[in-house]
Amino acid sequence: MKMQNKLGKKQEVDGKLTKWAADPDSFESKAKRLARTWNRDGLELELAGPDSWRKPGKPGSTGRVASIEEQLRTEIDLIMSMDREDEAKLARRIEFSRLLLADALKREGLTEQDLESPSGEGGPCERLPFNVCLRWRELQAQRTELVERNLYLALINVEKYAHLGVNRLDLIQEGSAALFRAVDGFDWRRGLLFRTYAVHWLFQAFRSYLYNFSHAVRVPVYMQKALKHVREALGRLGPNAAPERIAEETGLPIHQVEGALAANRSTISLDAPMAGGSMEGGLGDLLGASGDGDPYDATMEEGSLHESMKSALDDLSDRERFVLEKRFGFDQEKAHTLAEVAAEMGVSLERVRQIQVRALGKMKTNKLKVAAEPFL
Repeated sequence: MKMQNKLGKKQEVDGKLTKWAADPDSFESKAKRLARTWNRDGLELELAGPDSWRKPGKPGSTGRVASIEEQLRTEIDLIMSMDREDEAKLARRIEFSRLLLADALKREGLTEQDLESPSGEGGPCERLPFNVCLRWRELQAQRTELVERNLYLALINVEKYAHLGVNRLDLIQEGSAALFRAVDGFDWRRGLLFRTYAVHWLFQAFRSYLYNFSHAVRVPVYMQKALKHVREALGRLGPNAAPERIAEETGLPIHQVEGALAANRSTISLDAPMAGGSMEGGLGDLLGASGDGDPYDATMEEGSLHESMKSALDDLSDRERFVLEKRFGFDQEKAHTLAEVAAEMGVSLERVRQIQVRALGKMKTNKLKVAAEPFL
């Protein structure tokens, strides 16, 4: 069945759903009947565009290139938040869209599992009937609206975890993904604001990311939880408190306190930008050799790659050395093709390839591997 180009007015739908919401127990059955009628009549759900929930105008220029996080914050500041009534209407519309999708799948003899690609590539619209694709798009558009209009929650709540040695943008990304899970679990019947419910998902996503990625070496979750109590105790007792005093303060066994203190070590990337400084670049630039020119010197290695290659080439026959020098451009202006080398030697392409394979096999010596390893 192909959908017709008829729109069900959002105001009419909201009016019916709001009326039925007065009796939550019968809401689902009434919404299901309406969904069946809509799919039978080929009605499309009227959707609001992203511009409808954004403030007019564009952010002004500050005269400098803003960081990615600053750009993100500016974009989110332009998104209008929702009041309780608008939030409840959108939540009910999302539930109605799920019922529309479920009915469309049933009409086609499909299930929700059919929405997922077996290979993990491509969306439902590339594989499934048009009416199923339409209902899926409607549902995703409304889920996205509720998430976007609550993205500020990720920015507000990330502050509680951003000081623990992880990338702020990574945390914000995890929080944004968690908002979609919050949308799927949100039940407007409970009378809660979405942000009240979503905060729990945000905190769970932040903690999960910290437990899994805050250390270069994986620290068990139970040890990270113990470390949290140890840090709080250090804040009260002072940074030089003895493990015995910390154990008494936290109620943890002494061996667990000592293990947590030993795990309380962080790593710093040499490419990470320097915080609070005027110097561009990362810590690696600060530690690099001073002076002009490249700080790397081939004499720092036990042997140079050029000398090692020359030694390996000396072990080859004249023809083998000639082929490799031409093919890979050793001491040449450029590398040559098989055809060019074959024409110069007066032999076939296959013969040149055979000589090349034999020569490369001879060069696979331990001596050359050791010499070349620092340059790979």
